[in-house]
Amino acid sequence: METQTNLSQKISFSKEVRNYHPEILTDGALTFLEALQDRFNEKRLTLLKNRECQQQLFDLGTYPSFPENTKEIRNSEWAAAPIPSDLQDRRVEITGPVDRKMVINALNSGAKTFMADFEDSNAPLWENCLQGQKNLKDAVNKTISFYNPKRDKTYQLKEKIATLIVRPRGLHLNEKHLLIKEQQMSASLFDFALYLFHNNEQLRENGTGPYYYLPKLEHFTEAIWWNDVIDFSEEYLGIEHGAVKVTVLVETITASFQLDEIIYALKDHIVGLNCGRWDYIFSYIKKLRNHKGFVVPDRSQVTMTSPFMDAYSKLVIQRCHKRNILAIGGMAAQIPIKDDEEKNAIAFTKVRADKEREVKNGHDGTWVAHPGLVKLALNVFDTHMPNPNQMDVKRNDVKITESDLLAIPEGTITEKGIRDNINVGIHYIATWLGGNGAVALYNLMEDAATAEISRTQIWQWLKNEVLLDDGRTFDTILFQKLFEDELNIIKNQVGDSLFETENYQNAVQIFAKLVTSDEFEEFLTTQAYQYL
Repeated sequence: METQTNLSQKISFSKEVRNYHPEILTDGALTFLEALQDRFNEKRLTLLKNRECQQQLFDLGTYPSFPENTKEIRNSEWAAAPIPSDLQDRRVEITGPVDRKMVINALNSGAKTFMADFEDSNAPLWENCLQGQKNLKDAVNKTISFYNPKRDKTYQLKEKIATLIVRPRGLHLNEKHLLIKEQQMSASLFDFALYLFHNNEQLRENGTGPYYYLPKLEHFTEAIWWNDVIDFSEEYLGIEHGAVKVTVLVETITASFQLDEIIYALKDHIVGLNCGRWDYIFSYIKKLRNHKGFVVPDRSQVTMTSPFMDAYSKLVIQRCHKRNILAIGGMAAQIPIKDDEEKNAIAFTKVRADKEREVKNGHDGTWVAHPGLVKLALNVFDTHMPNPNQMDVKRNDVKITESDLLAIPEGTITEKGIRDNINVGIHYIATWLGGNGAVALYNLMEDAATAEISRTQIWQWLKNEVLLDDGRTFDTILFQKLFEDELNIIKNQVGDSLFETENYQNAVQIFAKLVTSDEFEEFLTTQAYQYL
């Protein structure tokens, strides 16, 4: 192991860092981070360049397709490695950021697993990311507690808790506060490595293991990269090969054409795929944004019953069960409405219908964003899925074509849809800049994925000057009018003093730039991260 003196020649911190968290960023952890960055970051950057090249082809008129050169993988008989016992029943999974109270409440929620999220529901402030690692370490050690002085209440873990799964940030993100050889650290490697380094031994003692969700893969070569990272990490830390287990989020349109290839690349480690529906809709719009006629209606009209979403869900189930891994359904964004019984009943009815559709289609589990929905989702899956999972439901009746996955959803574009996107987008970005990545807005739980849909739709609608359902053309003049109207509404909603704060003013600028720029920004979080 290198000395701290040698480490300091290669590793540095940005000037914004005030708390170096020596309990997390130990010499051993930093050495591990450096080893991963040296070995894998250059390839990560190449993979990101490959994404740009692929987008250029889409912009020229090509479409995603099933790769011809990997047909053998899709058609041959093989299966992934066995699934650990504590991951075989995942009928309800709760997700949320890594703040201390959330970690405790989610683990205590009654859900089978908890996805602790460093990505879409976490604003990646340095303190959030490092304190999040400490919170997870304390949770694994079962020493975590939280005292709320306002309620005079202490939160602690129950005897029976959910299985912990961690989602690191996506490949496109950097951790700008940690530099290795004067280069920003890969945020994926940063989050992945710190959790593994500090917890793998205790997790094994607890009878579980280091489990991860891998986000936003766009190509099976990215799955190969992750597999290489995991294999190297297991060897480096002396962990048994295959002990690290992953579930891959299928949240890009390109990944749905390469499901078998992604599973095959990670076959020693993978235990499931998940239908990350909100990011998937965002990816669908983003990747095909320059195709003539590929315009998506109001976000509220795009549901899992939309043909392209239904096809994607059923294909995930079929390919997972063929390879003996789990197919986890997506997130219902609704949250309990405490002050309106009628609205709450409508919201719960929507959630119940969504979960019934998933379990009847053959999904092995589903996601909820709020502890108040765990019982509802459990009841649905308990009713229709008596066994731990449905891997015996092979869905050989499903025949999904390339055109099925690309079918344009029907619907209308409305003034309300435009206004909602502007309003939600600005509120979310402002709150994200303030350090909170999971935001309850209008009785829905919004995260970066739903905010991405909001700003991407405005960009695409404006560029195409689409016709609204009332016959008007959505052009720059109409956008400016609706934008100014919504800014006044937002000001009334939050008050003049909060609206004039740096976070809200920056959010207005960021949103306006994203939706009116000639060039499309791939991720709003990379633009907004500069302000953190």
